[in-house]
Amino acid sequence: MVETPSELISSLESAQRLMGLDLGSKTIGRALGDSNHKIATPFNTIRRKKFGLDAAALADIIAAESVGGLVMGLPLNMDGSEGPRVQATHAFLRNLENLPDFPTLPVLLWDERLSTAAVERTLLEADTSRTKRAEVIDKMAAAFILQGAIDALDEQRRQCAQAAYRQAFAAFEVAHRPERQHTLRARSEVIKRLTRTYPCLLYTSPSPRDKRQSR
Repeated sequence: MVETPSELISSLESAQRLMGLDLGSKTIGRALGDSNHKIATPFNTIRRKKFGLDAAALADIIAAESVGGLVMGLPLNMDGSEGPRVQATHAFLRNLENLPDFPTLPVLLWDERLSTAAVERTLLEADTSRTKRAEVIDKMAAAFILQGAIDALDEQRRQCAQAAYRQAFAAFEVAHRPERQHTLRARSEVIKRLTRTYPCLLYTSPSPRDKRQSR
């Protein structure tokens, strides 16, 4: 079990993907992330049978789609407390861990409150029929859960990048203040050095506000 999206991503090998799970009493919605960990896509919904069969169905897609980590919805009550559904989720994970043939993967539990309601609203706005909604809502909820974790990771990257740029350019200004001339080439070299020190800078760039604050 991991605590944050960044921990989950750092545990993956190259080209491995994430799978999102919306665990229900009758179905399990599944979604897959891309190898760059940017977009979650609904995959399918399996109707639950015996636990062994459910686990085998999960293991098959893990192997076929190069899945290296799981994001499972945590069905907290609206007040944030844990109820029977949370206990059932933990029990499901414990049972998976006890299966000798099930792959050992890092798991991130992600607050799924309002995920199904948000998906339901989206489908209603798209004028989707009741029958079609029933077919796709679980896998779309799984994608909603997985995308939430991915978006949180992107936010961490942005915060890291903004802090690094502010610090680095402030230092750059101080170092070159006597000259009062900051060439484009010199700034470019600073950025190259920063991206080696702070990999998160590869995912974003400083906002105009950050640039102004660094001066």
